[in-house]
Amino acid sequence: MELREIDLNLLIVFNELLRLRRVSAVAESLDVSQPAVSNALNRLRRLLNDELFLRTAKGMAPTPLAERLAEPIGYALGAIHSSLNERVTFDPAASQRHFTVAMTDIGEIHFLPKLMQRLAEAAPRVTIGTISTSRSDLREEMENGRIDLAIGFVPDLKTGFFQRRLFRQRYVCLYRHGHPLAENGITLKAFRAAQHLAIAAEGTGHGVVDEVIQRAGIVRDVRLRVPHFGAVAHIVQNTDLIAVVPQAYADRTLEPFGLQTSACPVKIPDIVINVLWHAKKHREPDNQWLRQLVSEHFSTQASAYV
Repeated sequence: MELREIDLNLLIVFNELLRLRRVSAVAESLDVSQPAVSNALNRLRRLLNDELFLRTAKGMAPTPLAERLAEPIGYALGAIHSSLNERVTFDPAASQRHFTVAMTDIGEIHFLPKLMQRLAEAAPRVTIGTISTSRSDLREEMENGRIDLAIGFVPDLKTGFFQRRLFRQRYVCLYRHGHPLAENGITLKAFRAAQHLAIAAEGTGHGVVDEVIQRAGIVRDVRLRVPHFGAVAHIVQNTDLIAVVPQAYADRTLEPFGLQTSACPVKIPDIVINVLWHAKKHREPDNQWLRQLVSEHFSTQASAYV
């Protein structure tokens, strides 16, 4: 099949059907009639000799061929859209651009103070909004351009995304000063005997902690499980609970909360903290500027965590 045989509008309809799964929703999204959407789908079916989408109780389900075509077509449409709408320059000093950045609560603690300080100097009118990287629709929101960057340990964002490494990160045990088990550091025996605070952090890569500890055959005495890191330092400060946390989080809590750390006696693989962006944002000058700013001010910290 030659490209001249394909109407670009058919691929736009295909991409919207993959996203919305209903003809009526696609018609509304593209501001066309439902018959026009159905006609476009039928033309594609004839061209590709495949049903592409099958009607189900939950909407239009893609066939295996449609699933295989989803990524290259989405990538190509995103690249075309970016190229046609690319701005020649971006002036951070004059811009009033609002960026949406996905990160965990640890990311907010680690990145935002310095990032906002740098923005105040270089781009005083630029604003930032953050959302959680654990959102189930993170990939879709980035593909649609509603999220500009993701920062952190986000291993699920690979196909269709670019990434740049900022630093490597190890996990450590975090506990209060004077903890009865910590005179000689947290040994494996002490780790088994300790009462633990576990952090679920669902939807992020930090679930690796529980998986590795379980595979090592260690049954922790988990007295408290929380969904995120926000209150961990406050809790550990006032109890004998210990927590396994990333080094960057621990470093921000030691002095303010009177805590200390030890190497984790269970070998947990280091994680890589990246800045990630979707292919459709790759050539946008404003996105290029922000990710370069993040890289310049945080990738140099790699040596502290290796």
